[in-house]
Amino acid sequence: MAKPTHQSRPCTDGFSFLAGLFFALFFVWFFWCFIALYHHKPNFGFLPFPIPGSGYAAHDPNPQPDPIDTTFYDDPELSYFIESPVKNWDQKRRVWLDLHPSLASGSRDRVLLVTGSQPSKCKNPIGDHLLLRLFKNKVDYCRLHGHDIFYNNAYLHPKMDSYWAKLPVIRATMLAHPEAEWIWWIDSDAVFTDMEFRVPLGRYENHNLVVHGWPNMVYGDIYNKSWTGLNAGVLLIRNCQWSMDLIDEWASIGPQTPDFENWGRILTSVFKDKPFPLPDDQSALIYLLFTDEERWGKKTYLEWEYYLEAYWIGVVGKYDNFTESYAETERNDSGLRRRHAEKVNEWYGAKRETYIKGRVRRPFVTHFTGCQPCSGEHNPQYTGDSCWDEMNRALNFADNQVLRNYGFVHPDLSSSTVSVLLERLID
Repeated sequence: MAKPTHQSRPCTDGFSFLAGLFFALFFVWFFWCFIALYHHKPNFGFLPFPIPGSGYAAHDPNPQPDPIDTTFYDDPELSYFIESPVKNWDQKRRVWLDLHPSLASGSRDRVLLVTGSQPSKCKNPIGDHLLLRLFKNKVDYCRLHGHDIFYNNAYLHPKMDSYWAKLPVIRATMLAHPEAEWIWWIDSDAVFTDMEFRVPLGRYENHNLVVHGWPNMVYGDIYNKSWTGLNAGVLLIRNCQWSMDLIDEWASIGPQTPDFENWGRILTSVFKDKPFPLPDDQSALIYLLFTDEERWGKKTYLEWEYYLEAYWIGVVGKYDNFTESYAETERNDSGLRRRHAEKVNEWYGAKRETYIKGRVRRPFVTHFTGCQPCSGEHNPQYTGDSCWDEMNRALNFADNQVLRNYGFVHPDLSSSTVSVLLERLID
C-alpha cells in the first residue's frame, strides 16, 4: 500500500497569515505613533481660558467664521465717512450679532479702547518718546483687563484735525466693531494711573454716553456757563443709533461745516471763559447737552464720583501719598502682597477694593490737559519741563503697578531706573 503524502493543516496556514497581518499592523501603528510624538507640541496642561471681558479665547487656533448671509457690510451704500449718516444701526448690528453668536456672547460688556495721535512726527524733541510711553500705558491697561485697543494716527476727515479728529475715528470704529458695546475714547495725553480699577459699566446701563463732568455746571445757570463743565478727552460711548445721531449732530459744529466761524461766535457768547474764538469739541458737546437735554442730556452720564479723568495739576503731587495709602492696605492684609501671575491681577484688585473704599484712592486717569507732548506748544500757564517731568512721574507711577508682577519697581518716580522688588510675603 502506498504511503500517504504529507499535507499542511488548514488551521495552521490561517494562523500564520493572521499572525503576519497582526505584526504588520503593529509595525504601522508603532511607526505612526513615533511620527506623531515627534511632531507633537505638548501644552503641559495649559487651557486657553478666555480673557475677561474680551469674548475671545486666548490663542484660539480657529479663526472667527463669517457666514455668507447678507449683512450691512454688503450694502453698496455703506460709507465709513462721517458725512454719510448711518440709519437703522441698532437693527443692522443686531442682525450681525445674531449671525456671529460666539461674538454676541458677552457683547453687552465688551469695550474697545480707541486712542491715537497725529500722522506726522512730533515737533517736540521728546514727543515721540512720550507718545510711545503713553501708548504702552494704555496697552498695559487693556492687557490687564481684557480690552481690545485700536490706535489711529490718520485723519479720517481732511478738515477734522486736532480735537475734532476723534469723531470720525469713533464713528468708523463703531462700524468696524459691531461686536463692541462700548467705544472708549482716551486722549493720547491721558495716563491710566490706577491699573486695577475697572469702569463700573453696570452704573451706565440706562445711558449711552459717559464723560467726566458736573451736572450743575452743564445744566445750571444758562448765563454763567463754563466750557470746563465736562472734559471730552476721555469718554465712553455706546455702539448704537443714538450715538450715531449724536456724532452727526456734534460734527455739524466742526471745521468741515460752512457755519464753523458762526458757531465760534455762538459758543464764545455762551461760554464766557472760553479762551479761543473757534469752536472746540468740548464746548460744542456741552452746548448740545443743555440746549436739548431731552434728546441728549437724559442719556448722558456725567461721572464725578471717581476720576474718569483728573486734571494733572491737582494730583501729580500726591502720588507718594497714594503709594503709602495702598501700602497700608497691604500691611493690613499680607495676602495682597503675595506674588501672583499677571493673569489673576484683577482678583487681587477686587480684593484690594474692599480696603480702599472710603480711603484716598489713586486717580483712575491723570489727564495732562494743555501739555501738548507732541507739538510742545503747551499752555503758557506752566513750563514745558513741568509737563514732561510730571508726565514721566505719572507713567512711572502707573508702570510700578505693572512691573510689580515682574519683580521690579521704579524706586524714584522721577527716574526710569528700576530695582529688584524685595517684599515680605507674610508679617
